[in-house]
Amino acid sequence: MEKIPMTAGGFAALERELKQRQQVERPRIINAISEARAHGDLSENAEYHAAKEQQSLNEGRIADLEDKISRAEVIDVSKLSGDIVKFGATVTLVDEDTEEEKVWQIVGDSEADAKAGRISISSPVGRALIGKKKGASVEVVTPKGARSFEIADVRWA
Repeated sequence: MEKIPMTAGGFAALERELKQRQQVERPRIINAISEARAHGDLSENAEYHAAKEQQSLNEGRIADLEDKISRAEVIDVSKLSGDIVKFGATVTLVDEDTEEEKVWQIVGDSEADAKAGRISISSPVGRALIGKKKGASVEVVTPKGARSFEIADVRWA
């Protein structure tokens, strides 16, 4: 069984979502199914079919979350240090063409969120940065084409 690297924050978020789905969503959906059943003929009961669909989606997500949690390898980034980019590092990149600065934390696939400044270790940028040192120049093929970045800083949260 392959381990899934993630930060403590990412692991906690998965646990919160699992608890929400099991303790709030599941009972709500069961109630919706019961109410819809009380309306009679199930073959033409749109509320019943919608609630069963919600139940299927919720149970699928619960199974997915339980799998990820069971395979999680939580990495305590507060115990990491140095100027080499590794999982959990927060990296400041400077675009060598535009001088634009971007800050990314390298995280596991399940906790990546580009809008929140977290990129996956398996993304093109994440893969290009791993093992590189502060001050290094890195070429990355992005959806906007090849870009060159300088690693301006490597920090640990």
